[in-house]
Amino acid sequence: MTAQRRLIRRAALAATTGVAALVLAACGGDSDSGSGGHDMGSMNSESAGPSASASASAKAGAHNDADVDFSTEMIQHHRQAVTMANLAADRASSQEVKDLAAKIKGAQDPEIKTMSGWLTAWGEEVPEDMSSMPGMDHDMSSMPDMPGMMSSEDMGKLDKASGTEFDKMFLEMMVQHHEGAVEMAKTEKAKGEYGPAVKLADDVITAQTAEIQQMNKMLGKN
Repeated sequence: MTAQRRLIRRAALAATTGVAALVLAACGGDSDSGSGGHDMGSMNSESAGPSASASASAKAGAHNDADVDFSTEMIQHHRQAVTMANLAADRASSQEVKDLAAKIKGAQDPEIKTMSGWLTAWGEEVPEDMSSMPGMDHDMSSMPDMPGMMSSEDMGKLDKASGTEFDKMFLEMMVQHHEGAVEMAKTEKAKGEYGPAVKLADDVITAQTAEIQQMNKMLGKN
């Protein structure tokens, strides 16, 4: 009787062990499928997909032709303003004019770099800096017809002026220049797609409208 019970226990133990082995094998198969098979591969693909898309979007930027035009033209527009501001350092007689010129240069130089970076990221050409080429400091003939841009003749006159004459000429020209920039920025706000460019356009409108008011006051027009 005892021997018979032992046989029954051994048979039951063997059966239990076999079932356990089958369960473990099944779990192992599921685990493999989850960690290296189709399921995990899908998860990896899904997790990497949005990240890859976001990275590509950040690099190229969701932009349109209006963004490209704005950046390309505003770079050149800003460069001329910086050239005008540079002249004020040793030609202006008013400290207020000199301070304003320094403020304009300080704001627009970084914006030129920012917009140049956008164009590069978009695979677009950054316009050449004509002011850095010998003999072409005031040659605007190769630039597009942009609102507020000074002609070569205008820039030549400003270059030759000094003292109070320069102050008046600088302020009058810069008011016109700023008004053109505000017009360009409004076009970008209405037609642009790239968020940072639209934000920059808004900043240009705010800052340069305030400076226009300041310059008109300095000219005695307010």
